Amino acid sequence: MGISEDVLLFTMGTAYGVYVAQNYNVPNIKKLTNTGLVIAKHIEENYGKPNNKGDVN
Repeated sequence: MGISEDVLLFTMGTAYGVYVAQNYNVPNIKKLTNTGLVIAKHIEENYGKPNNKGDVN
């Protein structure tokens, strides 16, 4: 692939992404990721192995 073909594919992908974002209800990925991390942290704190060293944190 030449550089011009790479640039063309990148431009087409960007244009398609803009079109989809404007015309469809696309979820906010950053918000979904943060929510998933909070849930994972909650599960780890409540159901993970207890610390053997006696540390609370």
